[in-house]
Amino acid sequence: MFLSRILFHIIAGIVGLWIAIHFIDGVSFSGHLQTLLIMGAVLGIMNAILKPILNLITLPIRLLTLGLSGLIINLVFVWALEIFFPEFQISGLIPLFWTTLVVWAVSIPISLLMRGKI
Repeated sequence: MFLSRILFHIIAGIVGLWIAIHFIDGVSFSGHLQTLLIMGAVLGIMNAILKPILNLITLPIRLLTLGLSGLIINLVFVWALEIFFPEFQISGLIPLFWTTLVVWAVSIPISLLMRGKI
């Protein structure tokens, strides 16, 4: 179950990044497909392993902000990809925000599919 959860997060990361690169102005990628797959895998692993830990640590803040602090965690994850992978460039806060929303929007149906609700 845990490995399938990680796999679904990796797939969501890869697909979300691919969509963001192709459809969001200010997001560019100059690397190979293998690098994109590695980036999606890193994002998926961060979402599967680090995000639950950070959600638990920031629970009081999440309650006060009605969950919006979770968006900040996702923004930091996507921003970290830009830092660690020079082939991936996001020019500004607005493209970073939209990229984060795209990755999040892609992960919702995959998460529902994983839980058997679709």
